[in-house]
Amino acid sequence: MFPDGLLLSPARAMAWADAPGVDGLTIESLGDLFDIDPRPEFLLLGTGAGLRQPPRPFVRAVEALGIGVEAMDSRAAARAWGVLRAEERQIVAALLPL
Repeated sequence: MFPDGLLLSPARAMAWADAPGVDGLTIESLGDLFDIDPRPEFLLLGTGAGLRQPPRPFVRAVEALGIGVEAMDSRAAARAWGVLRAEERQIVAALLPL
């Protein structure tokens, strides 16, 4: 169980112990999540128990790296992760706690 949040890449799952709230998201708060090869297509952002839109500066910073952002509640993001990884899509996920 990951009560504080979870960061996922195709190679690993890590507890996200210092996860900020949605409004505090920055590229730096994701650590080295984007440092994979090939670069991820997009970030699945789980915003907790309900959908919240991430701050525009955060989205713009991620998009400037050539990575899209798909925000949804964390349960939906976890389900989408399973489906998309089964299709071998190159994605990462940051799931905030419920």
